[in-house]
Amino acid sequence: MPAVTVEDTLVLPRVAEPDPATSAERPVRAITTAPKGYEGEGFPVRRAFADVDMRQLDPFIHMDQMGEVDYAPGEPKGTPWHPHRGFETVTYMIDGIFRHQDSNGGGGLITNGDTQWMTAGGGILHIEEPPEEVVMKGGLFHGFQLWVNLPAAMKMTTPRYQDIRAGQVKLLSSPDGGALLRVIAGEVGGHEGPGVTHTPITIVHATLSPGAQLRLPWRADFNALAYVLAGSGTVGRDRRPIRMGQLAAFGPGDAVTAAAGSRQDGPSAQLDILFLGGQPIREPVAAYGPFVMNTREELVQAFEDFQAGRLGSIPAEATTVPAEPHPGHDVL
Repeated sequence: MPAVTVEDTLVLPRVAEPDPATSAERPVRAITTAPKGYEGEGFPVRRAFADVDMRQLDPFIHMDQMGEVDYAPGEPKGTPWHPHRGFETVTYMIDGIFRHQDSNGGGGLITNGDTQWMTAGGGILHIEEPPEEVVMKGGLFHGFQLWVNLPAAMKMTTPRYQDIRAGQVKLLSSPDGGALLRVIAGEVGGHEGPGVTHTPITIVHATLSPGAQLRLPWRADFNALAYVLAGSGTVGRDRRPIRMGQLAAFGPGDAVTAAAGSRQDGPSAQLDILFLGGQPIREPVAAYGPFVMNTREELVQAFEDFQAGRLGSIPAEATTVPAEPHPGHDVL
């Protein structure tokens, strides 16, 4: 069960459903299944955007669902030191603890329900790993990391961080109380989340009780995606079946819908679904490894800057730099 929850959703502000007479329901263009893989030093992930047309994802680049896995003592793993340039990472821990450290001296814990928003901008080195006590004890690990593109004019902006604690997330309810909404960034029905974004986007984590339905207003100029973190149900006006590890890409309109199955198979008793939307940037994307730029020449420059140490230096307590850039996320 997600760490951020409430006993009675009816005490929360409610998101009004769009008027069926005046709103346009977004159709589902495609549903894809995320392949499984391993990230960093070997923690399990699902590649949520695999085989999805980049034009349907814009302004998003990449997303990994991390876990859900219940580690035995000694099993938790993280990532080695690696660089980033040209985009933002959004790391949301649904359950568990991750520790972050960067070449600017920043860092801290991301734990149950927290979000860390890192604008890599012109470049930074960082590491993500479980704390020593978590490695010793094991425990539940579940979250996601999303990559949000930056427009060309912002590619080389100064790196920045936002630590969004679980208690800062905007909590809302569907009209009948059947769905709990956690607005991390952007706006839904006039309710704003705490995340401050360079690229206009909306991120909502919804939990639907068995049989519950959810109909959300959605900006017509945004794209719309829905990824199932746990459970099963349907999405769209045609009630397309969807289950854990699958992504729905929606067509045009100003409303999105989802419904939880009346019976949930598997370990989850509810449908947990992540709604994502953003204003497309519509610029060329040149992405490889840990860099997301606009041209091949900019990618080459990013690698040269990394190798020359111009993306920062690792703090004194770390003794080595990876010989090659972080191997994951080869998206293009």
